[in-house]
Amino acid sequence: MNTKNTTFIGSRWFYAICFIGLFIVETLIALFVRDAFIRPYMGDVLVVILIYCFARIFITEPLRGLPLWIFLFACCIEAFQYFQIITVLGLQDCTLAKVVLGTSFSWWDIVCYAVGCVPLFFIKK
Repeated sequence: MNTKNTTFIGSRWFYAICFIGLFIVETLIALFVRDAFIRPYMGDVLVVILIYCFARIFITEPLRGLPLWIFLFACCIEAFQYFQIITVLGLQDCTLAKVVLGTSFSWWDIVCYAVGCVPLFFIKK
């Protein structure tokens, strides 16, 4: 008899649906929002949650340090922006590379990544 509690919340399907939903929201923000708060700040808060949901599709066991790893990953991407990796790699004309890696460094982005990762530490399986 299988005694494992299988619920939808916290399952791979749950995280896949959350990922798709957040991806759509992030895409809509990138394409249509031109303001001074939602696009520059909320987009960065949401992107770490998006990455978390993506990771949890594949990582089924609770991993307490995952939000920290995601925060460090986001900081690495921000460091790439500081060192203008897009230009170094000759990808300044590649729209996809500019969207994925970003083009401008900001300390506020790192703050937003931290804000987005904090609630992830409290998610229980």
